[in-house]
Amino acid sequence: MAFLTDRKRAIGLGSAKSGTAHHWHMMVTSVALVGLVPLFIFTFGAILGSSYADVVAYYQRPFPAIVAILTMGIGFLHFSKGVQTLIEDYVHGFARKALIIGMICLSYTAAAVAIFAIVRIAL
Repeated sequence: MAFLTDRKRAIGLGSAKSGTAHHWHMMVTSVALVGLVPLFIFTFGAILGSSYADVVAYYQRPFPAIVAILTMGIGFLHFSKGVQTLIEDYVHGFARKALIIGMICLSYTAAAVAIFAIVRIAL
């Protein structure tokens, strides 16, 4: 082992060549959520505690429905990328691949269910 060069020790440990795209994706979704989360809180807070009929009538208007759909979709996408980074940093081996696949399936399923529920109420 003492005769290995620095290059030989580094082969296979290099960049996955997707770090910049991943970072950019996280920054874009973060900026989107900075605006969407307060809008969602104000639109959701206005109807909180109302009857079911009032909530359905409220979410049949386009603005609250669009804000809720965008917040859920972008929020779960941001969650997916963030947890993927956490798993990549702290889990190794086969468990890493299994957890990343499971987390992606879970986050996309949760986003789809949330968006479907909002669309179902809105239509």
